[in-house]
Amino acid sequence: MDSRWLHNLFSIYFSIAVAILKSIRFASSQIQRFPFLVTLANAILSVYYRSCGLSPSTVDLDDNTTMHYWIPTHRRFNKPSLVLIHGYGSTALWQFVRQVGPLSRTFNLYIPDLLFFGKSYSARPERTEVFQARCVAEGLRRLGVERTAVYALSYGGWVGFRMAAMYPEMVEKVVIVSSGVGFREEQREEYVRKNGKKVITEMLCPEKPEHIRLLADLTMHKYAVGKWLPDFFLREYIRVMCRNYRKERLELVEYLLTKKADSDLPILTQETLIIWGDLDRVFPVLLGYQLQRHLGPKSKVEIIKGTGHAANMEVPDALNDLIKSFVLCSPKA
Repeated sequence: MDSRWLHNLFSIYFSIAVAILKSIRFASSQIQRFPFLVTLANAILSVYYRSCGLSPSTVDLDDNTTMHYWIPTHRRFNKPSLVLIHGYGSTALWQFVRQVGPLSRTFNLYIPDLLFFGKSYSARPERTEVFQARCVAEGLRRLGVERTAVYALSYGGWVGFRMAAMYPEMVEKVVIVSSGVGFREEQREEYVRKNGKKVITEMLCPEKPEHIRLLADLTMHKYAVGKWLPDFFLREYIRVMCRNYRKERLELVEYLLTKKADSDLPILTQETLIIWGDLDRVFPVLLGYQLQRHLGPKSKVEIIKGTGHAANMEVPDALNDLIKSFVLCSPKA
């Protein structure tokens, strides 16, 4: 009798253990199959942006082109406007998460997703930073923005620079952070040769977790993000964030890597602040000084010590302080 009772009890516990293991295995397979973690992160970030007084807005420029922005829910006319233009690594939602709160208390923020990032898209064939700048500016005009400062980082620096050159009546001041805007042709060729076109393309348009890890290791100095993020999360991130408009993003990279450096780079009429991390391994600090020499006395360089390429993620407070001090000070006579 006792042995039968023990056998039944063991059978019950064994059945429960098997059921639990099956449930865990099923849940694990669903994590691999359905990318809910990154989708959830996007939702949380959206809620945070809304808590900062921002709302999503979509602007149809024509039948071919749609621009998505985060804009002030209630525009304050006692605040100046500031446009934040993101780099290549992700959407604006992810790249400015550590800056948007403090900056929203000082500025009316307008934060576009560049074409083929997030919800911005065009069926037109142009892949130039000039076309990106035109679309950002036209969308801002339709949103009622007449005058604004521009803060642009990395790839966004090309776009922000062109926007300032093309629309001086709209752009009052310019902040460029760690961008290769001033590349000379021989520097561009050496950069592609040294890093490899294939490697650069894989980092900017990742297909595997190791591609994102390589990008994180290259851009981050303070945080070893690539080491502690698990593979399943990175695969999920690629599925959610990098699969849409992949063809168009590859074409953007191809354009960046093959276009000739601008031998007649405009000299901006606006005051321009150039910010660089002294440990930037994507674009060397000398490019910042080179751009400053090109722009002349209306520009200046600020170097942030102990910082890599992703200053927006590593030292957001220091970066915000520099931006606010520069944008809010009275223009030089």
